[in-house]
Amino acid sequence: MKSPVVKRSIVVAGHKTSVSLEEAFWNGMKEISGLRDMTLSELVGEIDSNRQQGNLSSAIRLFVLDYFRARALAASPDPKAQS
Repeated sequence: MKSPVVKRSIVVAGHKTSVSLEEAFWNGMKEISGLRDMTLSELVGEIDSNRQQGNLSSAIRLFVLDYFRARALAASPDPKAQS
């Protein structure tokens, strides 16, 4: 499955910047921002202000991955509870 990198301009904390992400990550960000009732710029600003190191694109990818992993874990039954 090939997902080309898409470069988009976004305003973060009042400054315009470009972010390059695969389409799947852009879609994940849109879903998360919608669920949180935030704009995409607000969500990226939050991710940017909380990142410890690395570039913004990497921080966004990790945020989206962590978000959906946490949702998947919350939705799956606890195998220990079935014992």
